[in-house]
Parts: sequence; C-alpha cells; structure tokens
Amino acid sequence: MPAPRSVLVTGGNRGIGRAIAEAFIAQGDKVAVTTRNGGAPDGALGVRCDITDPEQVDAAFAQIEEAHGPVEVLVANAGITNDTLILRMGEDDWSSVIDTNLTGSYRLAKRAAKGMLRLKRGRLIFISSVVGLLGSAGQANYAASKSGLVGLARSLARELGSRSITANVVAPGFISTDMTDVLSDEQKGAIKQQVPLGRYGDAAEIANAVTWLASPNAGYVTGAVIPVDGGLGMGH
Repeated sequence: MPAPRSVLVTGGNRGIGRAIAEAFIAQGDKVAVTTRNGGAPDGALGVRCDITDPEQVDAAFAQIEEAHGPVEVLVANAGITNDTLILRMGEDDWSSVIDTNLTGSYRLAKRAAKGMLRLKRGRLIFISSVVGLLGSAGQANYAASKSGLVGLARSLARELGSRSITANVVAPGFISTDMTDVLSDEQKGAIKQQVPLGRYGDAAEIANAVTWLASPNAGYVTGAVIPVDGGLGMGH
C-alpha cells in the first residue's frame, strides 16, 4: 500500500465533491474537506471555509497542515451558479460566480503550491464543466469561470512542472446530483438526447478520473482537460 497522502477537496459536502472525497478516503488517504456550512463525509476532516475570503483560505490550510501535513493533492471543486440571460445579469451575478469558481481556485492553488514546491511534488486538479467548453445560454458567468480554469491550470502546469507538480482539469457533463434532481422529466429527457451515451453520469465516475489524475499512473499527465461527459463536448 502506498503511503497515505494529504488531500484537500473543496466543496466536499455534497454531489461531485463528496464523491471525490469518499474515493480518496476509500484509498486510505488523509482527506480534508472545506465547506461553507459543514457536513463533511465520514472519515474526512471538515473545515469551514469560504474560498472568496483569502484569510479563511489561509486559516483552512494552516488547520489542514497541522492535522495531515502539507497538502499533496488539491481538488478545487467548490463552485456556484447564478444563471440568467446576459441582459438581466447584474454586476453581482457576474462577480460572485467568477470570485468563487475562478478566483477562489486561484487562491487555493497559490496556497497549495507553497507546500508542494517545498515537497517538490504535488497534484492540482480543477473541476471545470462541459459548459466551460461548449457554452450555455443563460450561463455566461458560469461558463466563463469554468473556461478560465483551463487557462489557470495550463499556466500552472508550465510554471510548476519542473518541480514534479502537475495541474489538470476534469470537465464533467450532466451528472446526477442534488442540483439536477430538481429538473423535470421533460428537461432530463431533452438533456439525455444530447448525450451520445444517452444517460446522466454518476458522481463516482468523476471521482474515478480525479483519483487517477492524482495517482502515480498519471505522473506524466499535466495541462490536460479530461472530459467525463458521455461524449457531450466532443471536439472541444
């Protein structure tokens, strides 16, 4: 068995983040989860943190480092949506989504990179979305934030690669979570028609891609965007 690593998953209390945290716990890793409202999965260290606040991010890392050692695997998953058409989109609708999804990921990566540079190894994994590649009417703010993660990750891949730190992106498609459960059967059917595999994905399927990217088997993969979307975003 490889030695357990210090893993941080942001937004790990539900949906995709929770599935990712549980997959690392199942491997025997030391997992910390940040949430705004609590509710970390069993076996994880729960840390309250609003990633739009740099001081809270710094405090969260200090708490995790004390408990588990320097973060070796960062999964930047925390994100929000605030959907509306562009002509109705207020300044706050735009800035709140960008600040959480994109700027929040920058804050996390910057803080994690400190410890990784000292260790001379690390894995930065950003959870984007097929929407960041395809676009989506009514989601200009969300799509821009998720697309921005690709530029962030690829820049960090070039900047940190010489220290054995990789930076990659996973782009989920339509995944069965609390967020999609509220859709009507008609809406769900319309979505499935767009997906070549004809079904929603499972959060565990995203977790599988993430744990692979964090594994020794993916040591020569960096700057990659891995779609887990049933073929929805092909060619992007």
